[in-house]
Amino acid sequence: MIQTLKNAWKVEDVRKRLIFTFLMLVIYRLGNVIPVPFIDSSVVEAVMTGQDNYLLQMLNTFAGGSLQSMSIFALSIYPYITASIVMQLLTIAIPRLEEMARDGEEGKRKMGKYTKVIGVVLALVQAYAIVMVLFGQAVATGNFLSKAIMLLTLVAGTMFLVWLGEMITEKGVGNGISIIIFFGIISGVPNQIKQMFAGFSYGQFAWWAVAILALISVVILVIVIEINQGERRIPVQYAKRVVGRKMYGGQSTHIPVKVNMSGVMPVIFSNAILQLPQLIISLFGGSTPKWMEYLFGMNTISGLIIYCLVNLFLIIVFAYFYSAVQFNTVEYAKNLQQYGGFIPGIRPGKPTGEYLQRISSKITLIGAVILAIIATAPFLVNYFLKLNMLFAGTSLIIVVGVILETIKQIESMLTMRHYKGFLNK
Repeated sequence: MIQTLKNAWKVEDVRKRLIFTFLMLVIYRLGNVIPVPFIDSSVVEAVMTGQDNYLLQMLNTFAGGSLQSMSIFALSIYPYITASIVMQLLTIAIPRLEEMARDGEEGKRKMGKYTKVIGVVLALVQAYAIVMVLFGQAVATGNFLSKAIMLLTLVAGTMFLVWLGEMITEKGVGNGISIIIFFGIISGVPNQIKQMFAGFSYGQFAWWAVAILALISVVILVIVIEINQGERRIPVQYAKRVVGRKMYGGQSTHIPVKVNMSGVMPVIFSNAILQLPQLIISLFGGSTPKWMEYLFGMNTISGLIIYCLVNLFLIIVFAYFYSAVQFNTVEYAKNLQQYGGFIPGIRPGKPTGEYLQRISSKITLIGAVILAIIATAPFLVNYFLKLNMLFAGTSLIIVVGVILETIKQIESMLTMRHYKGFLNK
């Protein structure tokens, strides 16, 4: 990774992309310290400190601490991510949207516009819930205009982050949305380490608890790297064919089927959906109905088990969904047959597509189950051992996944540059 970054820095166009990405992230961090007008940040911090809601604390971690400081980026980019989930589900259910998604760049542009509209609506609802209910006592003034300005500021902050992510994707190193979430997570790591050492110094938890936390984090780190890098290579043989006076084909290659083809997106999407019931519970405060606390409250064993089971299910579902989108086995089999390729022992055409589908389903299931367990296990450890494992599980999966994906993007840029230089010669 370090060598890739060194090589990238030597190339002028890639270096400009790296600098542009860095400047966009500086803007993001500056926005995290700009408070929302007409709100008392000290009261917000006191409310967040008094909250015993693990998921709310995790959302604050993903937002780079901006929720606790109630900055203009307090909602982070999650309303837009939730809107993306809604649009993708609607695409499956509504044929007109499915046709639009297949219309190339024009269709993608329209889908993106609809996603942003839904994102604005969701951001407005979430802004109202957080400002007027969860942090209602921190509002310094009660007139309508001031409240409208606060809500519009939070919505504008979310949509600005969407634009920032698009700029990083277009003019930076790519993966703009994921990089913003990644940077928000790692920006809170020093403070979490500080709190952990302070808790250890004051005897809040024993040394063996810290050792267990460190061991779990290392194990998760190794497993995440393995499933992101792991792949099954299906051998492919190309038949020899004569075109004019030249002979083509005859070489052997392989189809790489990734264990975790969908990357970190299933974890991000599952986390975005599971925010909603936890946010509703936070809004009720002490008046939360008992049945809702038992079903969705993560402070009860029943609510925690339900949350973990739903999280497992959603991650597996989204992993299969993204795998089907990225690896279309029917089209792959057609392309292989068209160019004279075949898998040894498998007939070309439909049998090849069915074979690829079986392999892809098995590999995806293995990767999805491992990913789901890693993302869910820290919740149980936090409940039973009373450890604040914010930078483990989901956070660690996102951080490692984004780093690996970004490095691959940079490597592909370097490869394309080498090809261009070769062709120009």
